Amino acid sequence: MGEKFIAAVFDGKGFYPQDAIALPVNTRVRLSIEILPSNAQETVSFLATARSLQLHSPPNLSANIDKYLYGQELLHET
Repeated sequence: MGEKFIAAVFDGKGFYPQDAIALPVNTRVRLSIEILPSNAQETVSFLATARSLQLHSPPNLSANIDKYLYGQELLHET
């Protein structure tokens, strides 16, 4: 029979194909395992991303956010 290459993911118990496979039920196959490089990108925290932008703001930004966003101080309900 012909040879097919099927990408799959191993979850610790079984292999799960990443795409549909056109084989009849109960078809016997022979598997050959080739470990592929991971597609996962390194996760980076939001804080690390924000720091890498090197943005500059006034030291009192959090206390006067309305003034900086809207150009005036807004009265807040207490």
